[in-house]
Amino acid sequence: MSEKEIRKGDSESLARLCVNICEERKAADILLFDVREKSILADFYLVCSGTSMPHIRAISEHIRQAMLEEGLRPRGQDGQAASRWIVLDYGAVLVHILDPELRDFYKLEDLWDDRKILYRSASSMPTGSESSTTIVSDIEHSDD
Repeated sequence: MSEKEIRKGDSESLARLCVNICEERKAADILLFDVREKSILADFYLVCSGTSMPHIRAISEHIRQAMLEEGLRPRGQDGQAASRWIVLDYGAVLVHILDPELRDFYKLEDLWDDRKILYRSASSMPTGSESSTTIVSDIEHSDD
């Protein structure tokens, strides 16, 4: 998948691929926001938590590897596992991987409307068993 293909409307597939990688790597509190109508920076924001610096690094490295296999390199990366927050910028998709304490402090998910959540993992912290997930597909909007 080239950057040109992403610009043609395949950014949601890229975002969902990132979600799948986060699930495989046992990231916690995964949220995928559709911000196409609200942001000029990206089409999708993915926010998730890692439970330790090695876990944050592993999530980041697996996303980078999967994107390289799709022929994509990040436009930019900010932070390292030691900073407890890594941002991967794939143009149409911004991925934020934070430790739970920083995530609670910065509350990135409060920037976006909950009605724009396309994906939300069911469990707040990974457990030894397989985590269950919830796909939010048809969100009803009220005109309140």
